[in-house]
Amino acid sequence: MSKRADNGGTGGLFEAGAPRPLADRLRPRNLGEVVGQEHLLKPDGPLGRMVAARRLASMILWGPPGCGKTTIARLLAQSTDLHFEPLSAVFSGVADLRKVFDAAKARRVAGQGTLLFIDEIHRFNRSQQDGFLPYVEDGTITLVGATTENPSFELNAALLSRAQVFVLNRLDDTALEKLLSRAEAEMGRPLPLEPDARAALKAMADGDGRFCLNLCEELFALPEGTVLDNNGLATTIQRRAPLYDKAQEGHYNLISALHKSLRGSDTDAALYWYTRMLEGGEDPRYIARRLTRFAVEDIGMADPNALTQAIAAWDAYERLGSPEGELAIAQLVIYLGTAPKSNAGYTAYKSAVRAAKETGSLMPPKHILNAPTKLMKQIGYGQGYAYDHDTADGFSGQNYFPDGMARRDFYQPVERGFEREIKKRQDYWAKLRERKTGEG
Repeated sequence: MSKRADNGGTGGLFEAGAPRPLADRLRPRNLGEVVGQEHLLKPDGPLGRMVAARRLASMILWGPPGCGKTTIARLLAQSTDLHFEPLSAVFSGVADLRKVFDAAKARRVAGQGTLLFIDEIHRFNRSQQDGFLPYVEDGTITLVGATTENPSFELNAALLSRAQVFVLNRLDDTALEKLLSRAEAEMGRPLPLEPDARAALKAMADGDGRFCLNLCEELFALPEGTVLDNNGLATTIQRRAPLYDKAQEGHYNLISALHKSLRGSDTDAALYWYTRMLEGGEDPRYIARRLTRFAVEDIGMADPNALTQAIAAWDAYERLGSPEGELAIAQLVIYLGTAPKSNAGYTAYKSAVRAAKETGSLMPPKHILNAPTKLMKQIGYGQGYAYDHDTADGFSGQNYFPDGMARRDFYQPVERGFEREIKKRQDYWAKLRERKTGEG
């Protein structure tokens, strides 16, 4: 049997003398034992203040797997003398909720409140989420929902307006080290790891405390006298794939990190986020498409070759496939990260779109219209057009905007990369235009 006392309701899940997983035996018995979430649980933290006042608001706990969402919900109920009623959105439906609400009403009449904990609350559909609202509003239940997904995307606005959202952290190195020390105290012996392997074990856990303790349990089961170095650890236990959901927020967070690292010319960070996406199973074609967009949006004419490089890398991946093709995209990441940056073309395009919408159906000036018929010539089409190649400078300076529309400078190149040369050209043409037409 464990040296630690049973943890409230969890101990009843096991028969006397039956083995219990290490993660369950080390489940915190009070909020002070929870690691990694001090920003919420310390005395002046939002949850710490609620517990001190013994008044809980309905809330959503948003965080990655293994960060303590379920444990915190159970301990909040324990600390405020609420009945803890757990449900999983994966296995529960409307009938289960009705039973919970009816029991909570009866419990309320008897003088006890109910904390309804919904694990993976994002898996309830919109109408099921709406079903909580009247019971939350009249105080029949205090709702605590747990989710690994961004509540802004997965929960409806009505529910979010009635519940506070608290963000839980993935467990950092300090928090994971506390768990390792507790595991060693529980087992009465140190983990069979050299220092570098101990650090690698925490990296393998990827911020998930439950997974970390499960790894510890595997290691404690090794033959006595075993001591693993980094390589031995890697061959003994299975490293899990990084937490990454290609259809959810992780997907957008990592591509945003890649894009912004490139925009900030931090090539090394960009390579890291690129490989993180690959490790998570992202389709390299998606990354190649986004990098091509980056080439035109954030580099543009500062380095016109960036687009050529993007298309070439994309094409190389299609020809080589995986895993060789990923190197071509990595080369593109390096090229884009080290290229001069300019969004002048992107800004010019957006400005031109706004102007086109604002000005409606203005006709081009007649002097730049072709006149293939006699009638068109009679009404002035093509009259006064200056053929630029026939002028001394190869530049007529004529107006090409619609009559009645003031000239607009959409494209304003920056003093970086090739756009520095483009700016010289534009300044030259602007001076010629002013000299020939008096229009700046």
